[in-house]
Amino acid sequence: MAEVYYTPDATAQADLLTRVDNIKAGRSPEDLLFQVLLDWGVDLTLPISRETVAGKTVFTVAGAALVACFDNNVDEVLVKELAARKPLRVVFKDTGFKDDSTKINVKQIFKSLSPDTDVKAI
Repeated sequence: MAEVYYTPDATAQADLLTRVDNIKAGRSPEDLLFQVLLDWGVDLTLPISRETVAGKTVFTVAGAALVACFDNNVDEVLVKELAARKPLRVVFKDTGFKDDSTKINVKQIFKSLSPDTDVKAI
């Protein structure tokens, strides 16, 4: 994750748009996946598969233990497809959603289709 520890007096309004993305430059989706696995305490020896779903790269850990997508332009079609799998946990990149509407609706989609899934955006 990017260094985002700024105090208000050290931040100018003109700098705000440069700090929207909280992912360090040069980090791969695999880097993000392993950080999420560590953060959630998921065993790093579990099998991980990579597939394309609705045109996006999706990682699946141990079947349904964790599903992750760190691509940009994530839309509701992908979200619904992942929710239908009923994973234990799902994670997206916070800045990866196609639009604000999709970002807002993610939790409701999972609540409707897979209410036991822990949904997170990094």
